[in-house]
Amino acid sequence: MEYVRLGNTGLKVSRLCLGMMSYGSSAWREWVLDEEESRPFIRRALEAGINFFDTADMYSNGMSEEVTGRALREFARREDVIIATKVYNPMGPGPNDRGLSRKHIMDAIDASLRRLGTDYVDLYQIHRFDYETPIEETLEALNDVVRAGKARYIGASSMYAWQFAKMLYTSEKHGWARFVSMQNHYNLVYREEEREMIPLCIDQGIGIIPWSPLARGFLAGNRTREKNETTRARTDQYAHHLYYSDADFDVVDAVKEVANERGVKPAQIALAWLLHKPGVTSPIIGATKMHQLDELIAALDIKLSEEEIARLEAPYVPHEIRDHT
Repeated sequence: MEYVRLGNTGLKVSRLCLGMMSYGSSAWREWVLDEEESRPFIRRALEAGINFFDTADMYSNGMSEEVTGRALREFARREDVIIATKVYNPMGPGPNDRGLSRKHIMDAIDASLRRLGTDYVDLYQIHRFDYETPIEETLEALNDVVRAGKARYIGASSMYAWQFAKMLYTSEKHGWARFVSMQNHYNLVYREEEREMIPLCIDQGIGIIPWSPLARGFLAGNRTREKNETTRARTDQYAHHLYYSDADFDVVDAVKEVANERGVKPAQIALAWLLHKPGVTSPIIGATKMHQLDELIAALDIKLSEEEIARLEAPYVPHEIRDHT
């Protein structure tokens, strides 16, 4: 396993991050694994050298954090793992149970720490931009979370580049803790982040940790224009909102062609492509079958040629900006 710095920090993270959304409670999403089914994946990731684990308070309504915390306490030393979680999405019915107000951030970090069973998280991320809360309020609260020792670093997730630039400027202006990472939506069938967000992150020394590097499994090559084979493909309506256009299937066809020539899986080629892109630190991978996890770890050894990268990118058609709210 290779370890790289997260942005301009001295924090070393594995070249792959294990996303924990797939582990928690099947009552939340049909394709999510319950705790006992989840634990072997966490153990295998640790054995492979992955030290970076990303969850969120809203995954399985908090169960993902609980499962993550219990497994990591059993399988690893706290000092050896990087735990990331997020705040923003609704965690209750009340008007203050969501968003990025000072109240919700302070309540949410304490709740996340209780569920994770740890005194601090290494990376505390805002899950989305909050249009209803002044950014100064959000940034000062995050700064106080860091100063209190409840988080070592802070990060952000999908938003417009101008919003992120404004937040970076404001934190610098006040001398507050600065975002060190951007968890954005980036893969072979959604490359709009290449226009502004990724150049901004490279310029500002922000680590890029893309979510959905396989487009929620779409780039695994097991879905066709006619039918979908997997449980997640059949039940994940959000994926159908993001992908599944004819042009997206053209990209998958190119991925499958390169994979067949290489004698590897399409998912491995899709991940290898992302690992070749400028600024990308640690894609967040997900797996609900052990062979998927092993294959994605093996993708670290795949080196694509410039000609292969050009073939993979050629069918891309620009998309509307998606998932910033």
